[in-house]
Amino acid sequence: MTTELRVLRPDDWDKWYGKLELAFGGVAESPEERSLWSDLTEHDRFIGAWDGDDCVGTAGAFTFRVTVPGGAAVQAGGVTMVSVASTHRRRGVLSSMMRRQLDDVRSWGESLAVLTASEPVIYGRFGYGVATHQLRAEIDTSRVRLSVPEGTDDVRLRLVVPDAPVVRDACEALYARQAAARPGMLERRPGWERLPLLDPESDRKGTSPLQCVLAERDGEVVGYARYFSKPDWDLAGPKGAIELRDLEALDPAAYAALWQYLFSIDLTSTVKTHNRPVDDAWQHLVSDVRRCGVSLRDSLYVRLVDVGAALEARTYQAPVDVVFEVEDAFCPWNEGRWRLTGDAKGASCARTADAADLTLSVRELGSAYLGGVSLASLAAAGRVRELRQGALAEASLGFSSIVAPWLPHGF
Repeated sequence: MTTELRVLRPDDWDKWYGKLELAFGGVAESPEERSLWSDLTEHDRFIGAWDGDDCVGTAGAFTFRVTVPGGAAVQAGGVTMVSVASTHRRRGVLSSMMRRQLDDVRSWGESLAVLTASEPVIYGRFGYGVATHQLRAEIDTSRVRLSVPEGTDDVRLRLVVPDAPVVRDACEALYARQAAARPGMLERRPGWERLPLLDPESDRKGTSPLQCVLAERDGEVVGYARYFSKPDWDLAGPKGAIELRDLEALDPAAYAALWQYLFSIDLTSTVKTHNRPVDDAWQHLVSDVRRCGVSLRDSLYVRLVDVGAALEARTYQAPVDVVFEVEDAFCPWNEGRWRLTGDAKGASCARTADAADLTLSVRELGSAYLGGVSLASLAAAGRVRELRQGALAEASLGFSSIVAPWLPHGF
């Protein structure tokens, strides 16, 4: 049995997407979700594997710009909607789609590919390494108190309609400012502003419609939070929950004012967060972090498609001059020795015949790329090998980021 890979035609989208839904459990998405993903699909970057008239594999890539250490936004292929029909497992369909995608990303001049993984075990063999994590929490607001900074009471809070155009535009402008300051965040191209506002009634599971509160100072929007309320009662009284979707703020006072508001909403005793940066500052405002149910989960996976260009695109926290011996069986054009020289002002990375200082695979470079995973910790796991004494410490410090990288939403 043979399969054919071909670029997705607009007329095939419904059939293609239906096969994707089937592969992810067979539950059809809401009309609102289907409409959004249909509109965002870049057909020339999406492919299907076909067995005759039957779609048996799906894969796509969005055009993204990802913030990297130093503040630059690097062009990347956002790999998405990958599936293989259960009837066609273990026949090379996934490998062929991954091969085609990475070849395409390279031909488009993009040095990175990024994805979120439904099953992390799948993508390591294609060179993707986990580069960011997301913090989850379930905060007992009946027992946890906040200690807020000076100026918090000067922030004005205002409930607004989340999808009102003036509100949406103000939140998007603030998000754009924040995205430029934290590695891993994505520039939202036109159309993507709809994603954080997506609120199909069928997905609410007992929660309220999406709500939004703005933080303002002197008439300027300096923060916002979008959230759902989920009422609940027992014999002792109300015990509702707030489920936070997203929160951004330009300064500590606005940030604290938003969290203070979430903590104080009537008839609730819990604030739940599902995706926050691992260094999120509320952890330093609470009176008892043990009552906050903190946990971590892997989030964004990064794959260097062009090692030299990718390492040149970011800056380095401390001066670094290191030769990497890179292993990359799936994209052999990356294999070999690369000398990286860089600091906080810029970097160069080129092939060299000099002796290697560190040896690692492209997967480890992907994990360390955004500054959230230490090369030293990878070395402790045997994933990086130091050949020149001192090179590991130098590279680990150079690759670090002053703020934790974070992917604010999926794709």
